[in-house]
Formats: sequence, C-alpha cells, structure tokens
Amino acid sequence: MISATTALPSGRRRDRAALTVLTVWHAALCVLLMAGALATLASASALDLLTIALAVVQALLALGSATAAALILRRNHLGRTLSLVVNYVLFLACLIGLAHVLGLFMGLDDLADYMARGVPFLMGALFIVGYFVAATELRERPVPVARRTLGQVLMTIGAIGFALTAGVVPALASIPGKYVSSGLLPLALTAGAVVLGYMLWSMWRGESARAMGAKNIHSERLNGWLFLSPNLLGFTLFFAGPLLFSLYVSFTNWDSFNKRDWVGLDNYRRMFNLTVQPLAAPDQPANQAMDVQVYDELFRVNLLGQSYLIGAEDKRFWISLRNTLVFGLLAVPLAVVPALLLATLLNSRLPGMRIYRTLYFIPSVAAVVGVALIWQWMYNSQVGWINYFITSAVNLINSVFGTNIKDPQIRWLADSDYALLSVVIMSAWQWLGFNTVLFLAGLQTIPRELYEAATVDGANPRQQFFNVTLPMLAPTTLYVLITTTIQALQVFDQVFIVSNGTGGPGTSTLTMTLNLYQNGFQSFRQGYASALAWVLFVVIFAFTLFQFRRQRRASGAYDL
Repeated sequence: MISATTALPSGRRRDRAALTVLTVWHAALCVLLMAGALATLASASALDLLTIALAVVQALLALGSATAAALILRRNHLGRTLSLVVNYVLFLACLIGLAHVLGLFMGLDDLADYMARGVPFLMGALFIVGYFVAATELRERPVPVARRTLGQVLMTIGAIGFALTAGVVPALASIPGKYVSSGLLPLALTAGAVVLGYMLWSMWRGESARAMGAKNIHSERLNGWLFLSPNLLGFTLFFAGPLLFSLYVSFTNWDSFNKRDWVGLDNYRRMFNLTVQPLAAPDQPANQAMDVQVYDELFRVNLLGQSYLIGAEDKRFWISLRNTLVFGLLAVPLAVVPALLLATLLNSRLPGMRIYRTLYFIPSVAAVVGVALIWQWMYNSQVGWINYFITSAVNLINSVFGTNIKDPQIRWLADSDYALLSVVIMSAWQWLGFNTVLFLAGLQTIPRELYEAATVDGANPRQQFFNVTLPMLAPTTLYVLITTTIQALQVFDQVFIVSNGTGGPGTSTLTMTLNLYQNGFQSFRQGYASALAWVLFVVIFAFTLFQFRRQRRASGAYDL
C-alpha cells in the first residue's frame, strides 16, 4: 500500500515536470521563431512573395507556440493540440531540410537507376512473405515455428541482397562523410529533429494527455488528423502552394530565372488589349489604320456597310482561346453522345457484351503519346489508312453509279482547315471508352422496376429512354460532361505531338495550354504564362458552373 500511494504522487510530479519543460520549450520556441521571421525579412535584399510567406509562416508558428505555452499552463487540452501541431510541422521541416542537405532526394534518383539489379532479391522476399501469409490464411492455423524462422531468414537474405545490389549500402555509408563536408547545418537539423521528436513523444503520451484533461474524443480526433496529415501536407506543398505562387507570378514579369518585378495587371491588360478601327476600304492595309508596332491584325468585320479592323496586342492569345473553345464544342458532344448510345447498347443482355466493354475501354488506358503517333500515321495523306478508305469509297461509288467524284486527298494534319478537326476526332475516340464505362455504371444503377412500370403504361423503347433513362442518368451525365469539358479545355498532349509543339500548321491547333507552354517554357515568360493559366481556370470554372446550374434547373423540372 505504501509503495502504491507513494508511486502515484511521484508519477504526477513527473507529469508536471514534463509539462513544465514543454511550457518552457514553447516559450523559447516562440522567441526563436519570431527572431527567425524578423531575420528573414531583414536579410532579404528585396521583399517578394516567397520571403513574406516564409516570414508569415514563422510568425504563425511562433503565435501557435506562444498560445500552446499559455494553454499548457492552464492545463487546457487545446494547448496539447497546438503543441503537437507546431512540433510536428517543425519536425517534418527539419527532416525535409536534412534530406535536402544530405542529398537524399538525389540519391533516390540514383537508386531508381540501380533498382533493376535488386529486383530479383526484392521479388523473392515479397514472394516469401506472400507464401507464408497465404499459408496462414488458407490453413487457418499458425505457421510452424521452423517454417516461420526459415521465412524470416530468407526475407533477411533477400533484403540484404537488394540493399547490396541496388546500391543502398554505399549510399548509407556516404552519409557520415556528408555530415563532415556540409558544415554545421546537418548537425543543427539533426539536433532539431531529435529535440522536436522528443517533445512530440512527450506530449503524445497518455500521461500527458490525462494531465491536460484530454478525453477519448480528443485523442480520436488527433489520430484522425495524424492519418490525414500526409495528404494535407502534400496538398498544401504541391497543389495549394504552387497555385497561390502562380497567382502571384501572374502579376510579375518573372523570366524563370532572376527577374521578378511586380507589374500588377499588366499581363492581363496585354492579354485582353484590343483595338477596333474603322476602314476607309475593306482592303485597306492594317498599318494605315492602327499602330502595327503594338497591335496585330486579328480579323476584319463588316457592320452595316462599314468595315472595321480588329487588332490585338497578343494575337496568339485570342487565336488559342478560339481554338480551345471550338475544340471543346466539337470534342465534348463527340465523346459524350456516342458514349451514351454505346453504353445503352452494351447494357443489353446479349452474348459477348463483356468482351466489347473491354475493347471499348482499351483506348482510355493507352498512352496518349502512343495513340497520337498512331493517329498521326493514319492521318498521313499518302500512306495513311483514312485516306486509303476514302479513296476506295470514292472509286467504288464512281464505278457503281458512274459518277465522277473527285478524290479529295485530304491533308489532315498539314492543312489548317482540317488540323484541329483531326485532333478532335482523335481525342473523342480516346475519351469515348471511359465515358462509356461511366454511363454503363450509371445505367446499371437504374431499377428495372421503372422500365417494367413504363412498359405496363405502354411506353415504347424510345419513350423509356427519354422519360426514364435520361432523367435517372442526370448525375452521371453531369459528371461525364464536366470531366470531358475540363479535358477538352485543357488539351495539350495530342496537339503537342501532332504539331511537334508548334500549334501548326500556322496557328490552327494552337490551344490555351500549348500557348501557355510556349510562353512559360520556350520564351521563359513565366509571369505571362501564369496569367494565361488563370484565365484558362476562369474559363473552365465558368463552363463548370454553367453545367451545374443547368443540371439543377433540369433536376427541378424532372421533380415537377
């Protein structure tokens, strides 16, 4: 009894001491972070978004650390949550910084180059693991100790063989040398990671949780956020962060290297800057009507007997916008309507339908580059299969009916009148299978009782399709329309391959994404390219919002 009663106060004293250490730690951490934020701002020769963002993050972490220290003193469970969040973020930052300083990320690239050497050992170890797991599941009894020991020995041999053949051991052996050659920074980051890891463990312990008044629901909530944290951090670092950075870059004249001056809305002004000038004659030269050093002729129009010249400061933007919209207006119906009809046919109970479902889905999983190259060969005006079939059909009609139809010999990818249509056909063909599978999944969720009731009411197949199938497929149709529209407005791979990255012939296949690529990665105008990206985002968002509202009105009509 005496030992039990004396152990309880001793445990409480240890918990109080641990919380006191954590309080002091967060107070000191607040001071360090605020000093780091001020040093970041003071050391920058010119303030930019990255410097300000880094300082703001440090200030927010300092504020969180100070709040955590105050709440820990009051034994409020929110202080435990804040302490865990601040220490966890800084712990990951130290680990990532240490990996960068030691060159571990570059080492992963080298490991990938030598991975093939260790694959036999790795696959052997996985086979052994799978065998013993399967043996346990199938026999529903424990694996004998000798067999388990043998499996562990073989797995160890496989792991060691993989490490030796894939170059893992030499890479690990080089780490101490990098500590020596890189100065004090790796040691500081390692020490920071160790201290932060200890503080994390100290606050995560059950004793600390009980001392802070945390309940089971608080622990479950923290466990949930912990499991979500890799995805949330990845989203923040690799999606939300670059997205906001691109928005900032769109207001600068960044050239991808050094120059990054704030220009405000100048990129957007240049993009949308148009001029409309009246013409004395329809064929009046452009240099007589407008300043050709600023504007390029976009097109001419005749209104009420008066000819006008429309010029644009960035002619390629308007051409790419037109091509993108035309591509979407043509490709989306061609990829959606046939997919719906095909899914209705494949939903029937005819023999062999599963085989056809697989065949129609294959183009969707094929690589875009391979598909584009095959279609590029098929579009060849001399040896391509498409012109061959057209020529054969024309010759057959002429011979049977005695007509004199001329073989068009279409130059699909070399003629600006057909180049964009060629990409539309190719893209719609590739997207058709995936949309068919989506529609097929939606059709199989429609209750058969609805069709039986419609049949009893005397509805024919056409009436059942328009009055039962289409209303019940409304959510699936909305999803297919939105995803296909986004794909169409973001088309890049197909036009890049068939035009060799030029958007030709001329500018007939120049789309918004290709124009963005040319500005950002060929002309190194990242600021203007980012502005193009945000304009494309607005266009896609507008189309998506339109489809949502249209679907909502249609759903209301069906409900009535």
